[in-house]
Amino acid sequence: MTQTLKLASIAGLLSALLVGPAVAHHSFAAAYDTSPEGAITIEGTIVNVRLTNPHSFFFLDVEDENGAVVRWSFEAGTPSGMLRNGYSPEVIKEGDVVTISGFRAHDPSKPNGMLRELVTADGTVYGMFGPREGPVAR
Repeated sequence: MTQTLKLASIAGLLSALLVGPAVAHHSFAAAYDTSPEGAITIEGTIVNVRLTNPHSFFFLDVEDENGAVVRWSFEAGTPSGMLRNGYSPEVIKEGDVVTISGFRAHDPSKPNGMLRELVTADGTVYGMFGPREGPVAR
């Protein structure tokens, strides 16, 4: 094999390896109903916050209309983006009551959604996808 062919083969292999993760990343609209009909607001108690790449998740227990507790999950921004927007692990902890506005999953039987805004009990608002520079009081 000539040197040029070897280099071309290596470049092609590297390109294929790099394109795979880019193709795997999805649009939020693929998983969530971002239309006005898909907008939801949920109040619940934080059970867990996962700051993991590529997106973070907020898990909360929500009481439904029958009094049963349902575990909801909300997909949020990247950990670094959330930290830049004013979130810190010390601010929102297990047991805190929060209100989350966002968009529900396309499958309405699934208790999950995309987080657009999180409001703490004291009224502090965290915009996980917006241009806000830190929390702002309502």
